[in-house]
Parts: sequence; C-alpha cells; structure tokens
Amino acid sequence: MRVMRWGCKGPSSSAFICHKRTVRYVPRNNKPLGDNFPMIRKVAFTATLFATASVAATAQARPMTPEDVAKLESVGAIAVSPDGSRVAYTTASLPDVTEGEENGTTTQELSLAWGPDQARAYLPEDVSPSAVHFSPDGQMVSFTWAKDKEDKAVWGVPVAGGAYRKLAAVEDADVSSYAWSPDGTMLYMLVGAASDETRTKESKAGFDAKVYEEEAKLNRLFAARFGESVDESPREIPVPGYVSAFEIAPDGRSAVIETAPTPQIDDNYTSKRVNVIDLSDGDIRTVVETPGKLDDVEYSPDGSQLSMIAGVDVNDPAATTLHLVDVSSGTYRALNEGAEEAAVDAEWLSDGRLAAVIHVGAQSRLRLYNPDGSVAEEIDPGELILTSLEAGGDTLAFSANSPRHPSELFVWNNNAFNRWTSHNPWLSEITFAPQRTMTYTARDGQEVEGILIEALGERPRTGFPTIMMVHGGPEAHYSNGWLTAYSMPGQVGAGQGYAVFHPNYRGSTAYGTAFSKQHTGNYTDPEFADIVDAKRALVAEGITDPDRTGITGGSYGGYASAWGATHDSAEYAAAVMFVGISNQVSKFGTTDIPYEMYNVHSRKWPWDDWQAMLEVSPIYHVDKAETPILIMHGEEDTRVDPSQSFELYRSIKVRKPDTPVRMVLYPGEPHGNRKAASRYDYNLRMMRWFDTYLKTGNRKAPLPAPRPELNLGGDDE
Repeated sequence: MRVMRWGCKGPSSSAFICHKRTVRYVPRNNKPLGDNFPMIRKVAFTATLFATASVAATAQARPMTPEDVAKLESVGAIAVSPDGSRVAYTTASLPDVTEGEENGTTTQELSLAWGPDQARAYLPEDVSPSAVHFSPDGQMVSFTWAKDKEDKAVWGVPVAGGAYRKLAAVEDADVSSYAWSPDGTMLYMLVGAASDETRTKESKAGFDAKVYEEEAKLNRLFAARFGESVDESPREIPVPGYVSAFEIAPDGRSAVIETAPTPQIDDNYTSKRVNVIDLSDGDIRTVVETPGKLDDVEYSPDGSQLSMIAGVDVNDPAATTLHLVDVSSGTYRALNEGAEEAAVDAEWLSDGRLAAVIHVGAQSRLRLYNPDGSVAEEIDPGELILTSLEAGGDTLAFSANSPRHPSELFVWNNNAFNRWTSHNPWLSEITFAPQRTMTYTARDGQEVEGILIEALGERPRTGFPTIMMVHGGPEAHYSNGWLTAYSMPGQVGAGQGYAVFHPNYRGSTAYGTAFSKQHTGNYTDPEFADIVDAKRALVAEGITDPDRTGITGGSYGGYASAWGATHDSAEYAAAVMFVGISNQVSKFGTTDIPYEMYNVHSRKWPWDDWQAMLEVSPIYHVDKAETPILIMHGEEDTRVDPSQSFELYRSIKVRKPDTPVRMVLYPGEPHGNRKAASRYDYNLRMMRWFDTYLKTGNRKAPLPAPRPELNLGGDDE
C-alpha cells in the first residue's frame, strides 16, 4: 500500500558523485547503532542498457534544455510475478508539447520484462493503465483503466499474450484501488461514493451550491467474483470512515484498511489509522492506535504481523519510522526509532524477512530485517537512489534514479543491482555537470547537508551565479540522484552556467526525527537561516558569487523563496516563488490542513500570538523587498490558496513599486502543475527570470516580455 507524496502536503516533490561512505554507518552523534546494525555491504550496479555513450554521441555532447525536460520518461508502477520470473512496469510520460503533441497530463504504458533489455509493451497506446498487479497464479497482469467515457474498472491482459478484457467493475463508480484474493477467485475494489440521484437532479436544475466540508463522500469496498465474465452484482463490505487504502490478508479472510473520519486532507495527516476488518461482514477485529502520520502498511507472509511506516508521535513531521505490528492485538514496536534516517518503503519476502528502502541523508540503503525485527543485512547500492520496491518469489525489483537518469527499473540478483530499463537513451548526448553532496556548518554549529550541481564552464573569478533550490514540506528531503524537473533547474541550470544547490535544511527528513523536529515551532529560523548559511559556505569555497545568488522552490520552498525576497532580500538577487506562503495568519484561514500545521509546524494558533505569526510572514517584511520576484500559482490550489500569491504581489506592487515583480496563474492547476504545457511554460519562465536578474546581477533590469518564446513543434501543420 505504497502512497507517494509530494512536497508540502500533496502528491511527493520530495527527494531525489555518489560519495563513498565507510562500511559501517555511524550517526552524527558518533554513537554506533549497536549490533542490530551490521556491516554495510557495498555492491555494484550493472547498467546493461546504454551504459556508455557512443563516440558519435560524445562528439555531439550538449547541455540539457527545457525541451529535454518536457520529453523525459520514467518508470512508474512496478509489480513482480509470484514466481519472480517477470516484472510488470509502467512507463510514465507527458505529451511532448514541444513536438506538437496535444496538451494533457501524465499517461502510462504497460510493459513486461524478464531480464535486462528484455521487455515488450502489452497494451495499445490509447490504454493508460495504473495500479498494476499480477494475478496470484501469475498468468495475468491486471490494471485499472477508464475506457472512453466509462467508469474506471479493473482490466487484465494474459502474460502469454492476447486481448485485454474487463475483469471487475462497480456500476457508476470509479475503482481507485483493488486487490486479488490469495486464491485468485475474488477481486476486492475500493470505489467512490454512490451517486445521489436527488443531488444530480438538483444540479441539473441549477442548484449546484456546495456546502464546504459537510458533504463528505466516503469510499466503499466491494468484493467481485473473478471468472470468464464480469460479476454484475459485487458484494459491498461495510467499512468505517473514509478508507484510502487496503490490503488482503494471506488467509483471504481479513484485510487491513487505512481509514480516517472524513476525506479531508487534514484528517488524512492527523487521524488516519490502521484497522483490521473481517471481509465477511466488515466487523473491526483490531485497531492499531498510532498517534501520528501513517504511510506504507504490509502483511507478513504468515499474516501474523504488519510492517508499518509511521510517525512516532503526533508532532512527528513525517512517517519515516519502520514498525512491526502484532495483528491480533494491534500492539506495535519501532525498529529504527531515533536513527538518523527515513524508512521509505518496505516489502515482505517469502522466507519471512522484511526488505526496506532506507534513506540515510542524501543516499539510500537496502536493509533486510529478520522476522523478529533484528537486522540481517544492509546493502549500499552506490550512486543509486532507491525509491520504492516490490517483491515476488526471490526477486526484489526497485524503482531507482541516479545523477544521470530519472527512475528506472532495477532488479537485485547475483549480488548486484541490475538495470533492466533505459527510457531516455538520448541522455547519452547530454554533457552532465558534476554533482556531489556537501556538508556545511550552520551559524549555531549544526551540521547540514545538501547536494551541489556545479555549473558547466570555467568558474568566474567571483564565483558562479547560484540558485538555491529549496524543497517543500519541509518534511521531505533531496537525495543525491536525479534532480532535474520542470520546477527544478538541475542540469538545465548547470548547462546555462548556474550552480544549483539543494539544501536539506532543518525540518528535512532522512536525518532523523530529532533533526526534522528542529523546525517545529520555529518558522523561518533555523530553517531558512540554514539556506543563507549554505550560501555563505558556497561563497567561502569560491563556488558562488555572493552578489548573484537566487532562490526558488514550491510550497514550503515557495515560502522560503518569498522570505528570501523580503526578509533576506540582501542575500538574493532574484527569486521564483511557486505555490508559496506569504502570510501565516491568512494561510491558517484558507488552507485545508490547519491541524497538521499546528501539530508539526507552528505548535501554536495564530490567535495565541498574532504578532509572532505576522513576523514570520513575508508580507510583513516587504519594506525590505529589493529582490526581483516571479510568483507562480495554480488557480485550483487548496493546500496553499492562490490568495497567498495575490497578497505578496499586491504588497510589493504598492509598497515597493520599483522592485520587479510578476504573478503568473495556471488555470485548472492544483498544488503543482500537472499538464505538459503548464510545466514547460513554468520551466521557461523560471529560467528566463534568472537569466534576466540573477545571471546579470542587475536587480533593476526591465521585466522580460509577458510570454516566453515557446518551441512548439507541429505549429505549421
């Protein structure tokens, strides 16, 4: 039940050279973790596809461009067959609007692999599958898909080849997730709320008013028989509250569900709990009374235990601690509480061991636990950043990225991580800038880590223009892997002569709960002071020009960018703020996560100290705003209301009319751009703003043209 998260409270922006570590991990306090953490085994990974650039490609080497970013493909969902012989995976990509393709959101293509460079597509191009699984007998790959204007249903395609067909559906409802029964006779489906005929009739008559937070639509759980034809009368299983994920027990008689009181995102963060239910009648057998955030939950092969990634208390900013849960009693115990790391994903193996992806600072590990929770082995994958894993038979398959490629499929066998896919062979043409981790000392003595992408070209005497790329959350982190995206300059910035630094400032995950809690109750300091201290460390090394340093980021990174353009304006020559916070007082009244903000961020309500909340708001410091700032926001953002951008824009326009400021709104976009055109447009605007104000160091340069110059192939057709 892996749930991916983005940035500051939304679908994950978090995380994503390799430096050699010692063979035994020792935390920053220099206290060993004890016998439960054995020697780390450093292993190689084998890149069998496009491992080296050809002579011709090398001769054509060039920097990466925004048009390259628009065409990137990566591995999406992964499923391993029960015998471990095959891996099904999806390739995720956006329409390439730079080549004239029609604008849209991410689509996926299903392929089946049985070895390195051995895979084939299984579905027509117009089928975009998600939620990929194997049937228990391994003979079929199942997925969800909405055909034409039909509701999303469960479909399947034979592994041996043949036509795909619908396997299960619920009338007038989309299937959001599903699971096979262990014997393969049933399909369990989580679907949306039943349609309300009265409300539909009223809406058609024009009575379409919405009552905010009072008309909750709860998901439903159904069981359908699997056979030659679709079960037309699936059985509904009563479930409590708003169920967002579930998994069937190995005995097929019970299931774990993740449930919250309502569909509100705040309840998802603060009140979601694990329940064990009886599949025959929906009765609750066990409740796991976790106090904080909840993430991945998995059944052990014998059904007696659950692995659970969760927060350690209600004030833990993120679910990063791995637990074992006794299914019969609901009692649980942490396996890595207090360790300076973050558990990212976990899967049980057939022999009862538990495999877990662990992020230790900017790197990753594969850790194997014995059934009793003791550590059996720890494996260092080198420069690979493991982000998720799936298991089947004796096979472990991973989604992993590196400084040279986005997420690809890797399989662990023969004591190595073997690369099975390569989706962007044209990357062999790219001249990649060096990338490395860097640790610096903040002003109060705290050690802070970040990832530096150095600029291509000869370093100027005064240092490179440098972009501070700030992640959201702040309960997220950057790994030393692929760091180029539509909202992240990465190798595009490096190719244009910018150094790009990614600080894992206080509040970040992967350095332990104590590190992430240093942010709690301390808006802006030490967290944003850490970013200024990173700049000073880069200047001291001669990397960065102190007069040509910029800042950008989305969500909480947008908050940091707004703070950098106001309170810390003397430090930054240019800023780009995306879906960011400008007023902590009005943010409370317009966000959908007020309790989450209180629990893990502010630890006080605005009315507890109105003045203090104002003083950590960028609008309060607009009198210092000399930094040119580009503000961008999705019009449908519910996490950080667009009014936050309006407030900062209007305050600067009125109070500092000589400071360059521009606001760009993206219609239909939520907390982060989803459509290809919006992403490409964002990337062009971001880089053009930095070219205008940061590269030149001229804070008073005229505004660039309102619209960027788009490269849209197919315009002449």
